[in-house]
Amino acid sequence: MTVGEWYVDLRVDKQTGNLDWAIAGQCLEKGQNPRCLVFTHEIDSNRKFNISNPCPFIPQPNGDELETGTMARPDKPGTPMADYEEVWRYLPIRKSPEGRRKGVAWVLESDDGDLDEGQYNITKVFMGRIGGTYLVLQQDQTHVRSRKFGGEWAVKITGGDVSSRLEEWVDDRWVTKYALGPKSDSLPSMTKGIKGNGQGLWRVPEKRVLAYGHPYVVRAFDDLGSRDNNGVADLRRVSKL
Repeated sequence: MTVGEWYVDLRVDKQTGNLDWAIAGQCLEKGQNPRCLVFTHEIDSNRKFNISNPCPFIPQPNGDELETGTMARPDKPGTPMADYEEVWRYLPIRKSPEGRRKGVAWVLESDDGDLDEGQYNITKVFMGRIGGTYLVLQQDQTHVRSRKFGGEWAVKITGGDVSSRLEEWVDDRWVTKYALGPKSDSLPSMTKGIKGNGQGLWRVPEKRVLAYGHPYVVRAFDDLGSRDNNGVADLRRVSKL
């Protein structure tokens, strides 16, 4: 799911029900004709905390988009680089507790605080909601921060397993579709209620809010009831070729 320039992405192996790939971060346009995007990986179950190369998104006659590029294959020894193609299909927004064509969309990132040089153990969390779909990813990480010549920060990140929850609004209640990873049961959950969800400062990007007693930064917000189309909030299904 994408709200504004921020995304939360969970991919599950349909045959085993296991986590295939979980990533979250920022997506930015880096060119047109064709439109190209780059993705930061603030959370990555493959532990590749980098910025992707520009990925062309080519419109298809049926409304899909074809993404092409090169990436590492963690399922192969030595994680060799390989070409890939992915087809992206936009999905209708699921009915929310506020009603059909109503509700909110947002992405929150855990607030790490002001970090100086040194080594820090961080629990990185991304939470996202678009209408009646909610997704949260969490990963324990170690950040080693140092200053490069010229004053820019160099950050080396290592990370552990990713825990995730995907919940959907079904028959007037939140239902858990996937709960994966060692800490999935303790993640913020719509089934238990999240105080402040989409209200007050949650509606203002870059503001700090509390969820489950922990500070978060509002990365993006969209009021779904204020327009007649998907606007900047999108649910997408990806198919690998």
